[in-house]
Amino acid sequence: MPANSSESHASDARPTARNAAQMAVRTAQPEPGSVKPDAILTIDNVSRSFGGLKAVDVKRLEVQRGVITAFIGPNGAGKTTFFNLLTRFDDPDTGAWNFNGKPMQDQRSYAIAKAGMVRTFQLTKSLGKMSVMDNMMLGAKNQSGESLSRALLKGSWRKQERRVEAQATDLLGRFNLAHMRDEYAATLSGGQRKLLEMARALMSEPELILLDEPMAGVNPALVQSLLGHVQALRDDGVSVLFIEHDMDVIMGISDWIVVLAEGSVIAEGTPEQVSQNDVVVDAYLGTSFAGATGDGARSSEGDEGNQQ
Repeated sequence: MPANSSESHASDARPTARNAAQMAVRTAQPEPGSVKPDAILTIDNVSRSFGGLKAVDVKRLEVQRGVITAFIGPNGAGKTTFFNLLTRFDDPDTGAWNFNGKPMQDQRSYAIAKAGMVRTFQLTKSLGKMSVMDNMMLGAKNQSGESLSRALLKGSWRKQERRVEAQATDLLGRFNLAHMRDEYAATLSGGQRKLLEMARALMSEPELILLDEPMAGVNPALVQSLLGHVQALRDDGVSVLFIEHDMDVIMGISDWIVVLAEGSVIAEGTPEQVSQNDVVVDAYLGTSFAGATGDGARSSEGDEGNQQ
């Protein structure tokens, strides 16, 4: 069989797997802590307090594999703190969580990333005095040249480095940053730094990526590009968990939504279910948003009825 034929079959299988995951998550109950058909991440009793303020208090949460899950909630709801705990950039007071069935609460941040769960940050963490290409190549894992003993033996890691550079070149092309590969990361715009951070995260070939407000501070001209890349991650089989405040973005690309308020999960569901949830409307969305989405849904139903 020709190589391009096998690639075609692999590409044809991606939409099927994606659609299966999207259909599967819709069978979950729209309630806090609901069981997911194929959870990639499960969280139990994770909490974090600062003085007398309980910033995170998540009793139970499951994240479905192969879909885009959005985290929403008011400012101060504990969303970023929750991400920090899951990736061990902060230590929880209590709780445990499993990624692909393996406990992560006692692992260090680098070990969690190596296991396949990586994150980006609300304030980008690009290394400004290094080139875009060097930033990318740092993201690849298990590089032989990073070992002090093997670094002196150039022949032992040079071939691998060429493969890493080829992977980085491909990703920079996908994220429209190929023309900036030799520029310092500090010269990039805010939106380009978001793209770089997302592309660098993919260098480690993650199974789950946590995106902390990927659209924040981005020029509107780049928002659609970023949205396309987030959807492409899912289409490539990467599970996505992201924080965002733009409800149009959330309703447009999310398969499942988790709502936090005062550190706790108050609701879960599909975009349609969450937009009509009275608890969410009162705590976050407001009646005007719910009314608008409700009218849209009723209008759509009416149009379908007229067509029939």
